[in-house]
Amino acid sequence: MNDITVEADERGVVRVILNRPAVHNAFNEGMIGELTDAFADLGKQDGVRIIVLAGNGANFSAGADLNWMKRAAEQDEYANREDALALAKMFDTLNTCPKPVVGLIQGAALGGGVGLVACCDVVIAQPEVSFGLTEVRLGLIPAVISPFVIAKVGQSTARRYMLTGEHFTAAEALRIGLIHEVASALEAEGAKVVEALLAGGPEAIADAKDLIGDISKMDDRSDLTAHRIATRRASDEGREGIAAFLERRKPNWTV
Repeated sequence: MNDITVEADERGVVRVILNRPAVHNAFNEGMIGELTDAFADLGKQDGVRIIVLAGNGANFSAGADLNWMKRAAEQDEYANREDALALAKMFDTLNTCPKPVVGLIQGAALGGGVGLVACCDVVIAQPEVSFGLTEVRLGLIPAVISPFVIAKVGQSTARRYMLTGEHFTAAEALRIGLIHEVASALEAEGAKVVEALLAGGPEAIADAKDLIGDISKMDDRSDLTAHRIATRRASDEGREGIAAFLERRKPNWTV
């Protein structure tokens, strides 16, 4: 059985499903490699508009597989570093994917599972979901996921939950900005977000996502923002969007 499954529909909406339900979708070498390859490949495909990330079974993801971590602990420092770099590449590939990523979260998202949540662009969770950055309770630290989690929730919140290892609710995840919506009808609410994303120009969405990442790294933003909007206005997609609005018709990227 594959550690993930990938399903696409005729609109260009691709569903990537974590598929290790027997171990609560905890990730090992296999899942890490498959997720990295899938997001790298999907990010390059013109026909892909949106990626939905979900988990098969009762829980979204329990983070790193304990058996995988045990094997890693028995390796030397070099081998552990290579494993950690592969894990970091997976998160970075998801985080920088030019396609918008919608996360649908059920059950539990713990440790690296929170890292996956933090890398999604829009996240919807069911009310009963339990979140936790629990690494310190295993004598570890959430090192690889820390850039993505801190970017999402800020240093103050990270100090509490990374240091205490406490579990927290979906309502708290919403309050701190880790997720964007709490909904019992996960699929129905996810479908609404997908429809909203389909209404945007796919190139513009990719540019906007890239812009957000660049802005967060800069002090003087004026040159960057002026260049970006000038380029977008002059693009074929930008001209089509403005023309469609003025002509009161749908732009050519809508389905």
